[in-house]
Amino acid sequence: MSQTVEVGTPPARDERVATKSPFARLMARPEVGALAGAIVIYLIFFAVAPPFRDVNSLATVLYVSSTYGIPAVAVALLMIGGEFDLSAGVAVTSSALVASMFSYQFSANMWIGVLVALVVALAIGFINGYLVVKTGIPSFLVTLGTFFMLRGLNLAITKIVTGNVGTNDVSDIDGFASAQKVFASQFTVGNVAIRITLLWWILFIVIATWILLRTHIGNWIFAVGGSAPSSRAVGVPLNKVKIGLFMAVGFMAWFTGMHILFAFNTVQSGIGIGNEFIYIVAAVVGGCLLTGGYGSVIGAAIGAFIFGMTNQGIVYAGWNPDWFFFFLGALLLGAILLNTYIRRRAEASR
Repeated sequence: MSQTVEVGTPPARDERVATKSPFARLMARPEVGALAGAIVIYLIFFAVAPPFRDVNSLATVLYVSSTYGIPAVAVALLMIGGEFDLSAGVAVTSSALVASMFSYQFSANMWIGVLVALVVALAIGFINGYLVVKTGIPSFLVTLGTFFMLRGLNLAITKIVTGNVGTNDVSDIDGFASAQKVFASQFTVGNVAIRITLLWWILFIVIATWILLRTHIGNWIFAVGGSAPSSRAVGVPLNKVKIGLFMAVGFMAWFTGMHILFAFNTVQSGIGIGNEFIYIVAAVVGGCLLTGGYGSVIGAAIGAFIFGMTNQGIVYAGWNPDWFFFFLGALLLGAILLNTYIRRRAEASR
């Protein structure tokens, strides 16, 4: 959203900005609402679910959070850039299917299948971005079409190639063991098993946050999300930025798909449907505006953590799993309302 810069700003306004308290600056951060919501949800499950208090349970929560949080990193960047990707969930499955079937059917080293899947995932992101910037069609509609196409291809091609709705076991293929160490291994800290996806998630959060807050590319992302015409007028390479963001979503979808493949050795063609909404919800809960130009990768990570806590907390609390999505929606809606309230208070104090 463009802002008009006034010449000769009144001294009173300058003094107000200069004397703004650290607390007021903290409250203006987009992830503050998500953090407050996460604390509330954690305390609820900590109180009602004794198993939730165990360190191993926290490790499980963090693992679940990481599997949704890794794609949510790129989805948050894309939303800050003013676009959506509704195909991210099925793109995860597509990546895993391509790697598995390519290596199995061609008796190729597993790493070749992994690289082929990466090329396919980046191509999906590029096509989505190219169609959005060249046609002017809203990304919601473009990626909705991609969603249905990938969903159909995942099922149809898997049936043609394997004669089933899932892929063959690839654990005996050369290169599987080394790829599994990269994408799906675990290690022990004390008596707690930590999945490697947690480390990858933290690394991606750090890189994305650095790009967003410390580089020209980050400024461009905020600019194209705030006002595409204005950013283009001042020389921001709008098309390249948006295509690059869609390709970043493709990359994260590929990485998540590789984890699923090497964690379970086989992939079902119907998984991943609906996960794109979880990625978007994590970003929105984390402070990303649906209109673009505002948000935080750290906030999206907290949003994914909220989902992980809800996902596992309901199980640990012994609640009826049939109510899962109701509780999830209620908790996430509460987090969003809290986030909105805090942001409005911060804006009112400026």
